[in-house]
Amino acid sequence: MFGFGKKLGISFSLKRLVGITGLKSSIAHKTGIPLTKGGVERKVGRGIIRTVFGKIFNW
Repeated sequence: MFGFGKKLGISFSLKRLVGITGLKSSIAHKTGIPLTKGGVERKVGRGIIRTVFGKIFNW
């Protein structure tokens, strides 16, 4: 019901407690390089599209 499964709105993350998640987030924000698989794929894809269309449309 409501898509919560067995968690019932309560979750715990050791990585968040230790601060790894926040550290990774701040590193990614400062360097501009995403540390997640999806973020890297978006950044690479954006670069490829800009390269291809930049040559076609002279952006």
